[in-house]
Amino acid sequence: MPRFVTDAFGLVTVSLIFIFAILGVFCIVYSVYFRSRIQNQGLSVSDSITRRLGYFNGPWIIRIVLIVVAIWWGFGEVIRLSLLKGDGRLFTKPAWQKGVCKFYIISNIGFAEPSLLLLIVYLLHASLQKREHGALNHGWNMKAAGYTFLLCLPMFLVQLTLVLVEPMISNKKHGTEMKIQKYFTSSTTSTSIKSSLTGTEEVYTYTTCTYPLINTVVLGFFDSVLVIYISCLGYGMVSSVINKGLERRIYFLLFSVVSFFPLRVFLLGFSILPDPGSLVYEAIVFLAFLMLLLCALVGVCMLVYYPVADSLALRNLRRYMELEDISVHDDIITYYT
Repeated sequence: MPRFVTDAFGLVTVSLIFIFAILGVFCIVYSVYFRSRIQNQGLSVSDSITRRLGYFNGPWIIRIVLIVVAIWWGFGEVIRLSLLKGDGRLFTKPAWQKGVCKFYIISNIGFAEPSLLLLIVYLLHASLQKREHGALNHGWNMKAAGYTFLLCLPMFLVQLTLVLVEPMISNKKHGTEMKIQKYFTSSTTSTSIKSSLTGTEEVYTYTTCTYPLINTVVLGFFDSVLVIYISCLGYGMVSSVINKGLERRIYFLLFSVVSFFPLRVFLLGFSILPDPGSLVYEAIVFLAFLMLLLCALVGVCMLVYYPVADSLALRNLRRYMELEDISVHDDIITYYT
């Protein structure tokens, strides 16, 4: 396959990650702004609206961590691209190219993707907690972040171990056994392409990052457990929601998580079938990337942006009603939050 086709997939990936990172930074600033407004306003015990706003601002740290982890995942997706590998590019030496692919497996498959799913779980779980013991508690944020990284540790160690033992397994395999082994444990492969951009046809060789089947299976098992748990959480949330707009958001978020995460794992599993660097391979990997990008985007919008936007809208409504000397009832508050 011509190199420019691979580079085209890479450029689209970089552009999408760049746009997502900008949106993520905006949501971080938005969350910090909302928190500063709540703190400046003060949490008066007699002001029920302010206390409710403070409650919905409770998981602000976890919201920011979710965005940071998502941006970190995007960074990993960028450095794995073949766009950055080869003569005259960022990663020129074969050793660097292989090292980047191994780092990608450990960082993204072993840490970023499991963390994203766990953080979504904690934010969904926070909405079902009582105010006195849930996300309003200041210590909840630190505990949730600590538990997230603690639960990701086994997954991280498994992926790290699989990457480290891969060279030892490769050295002991020959012929057909070595070919089969590459499907299960190899995170890199050498790709040769032809280019005629200079007027003469030349052959370039670079390293393509691949997805070892055993690493994908481990990720799939981890995701399956959490997706089932999220489905149960979603049922509890939908049954307790009285706002139709919020109910639609929950359904949309659940559909994204339950559909996109498993579909990504399936696509990564099927990526071992075509030759690495081919058009079919690049298309499958790009679709797998899109699945998680869409899920991360939906998660950030539904769990970070909309809660803050609704709370600020409620705060503006409170100001208007105070000026008009209208009492604000709990049903109005519930509608917005």
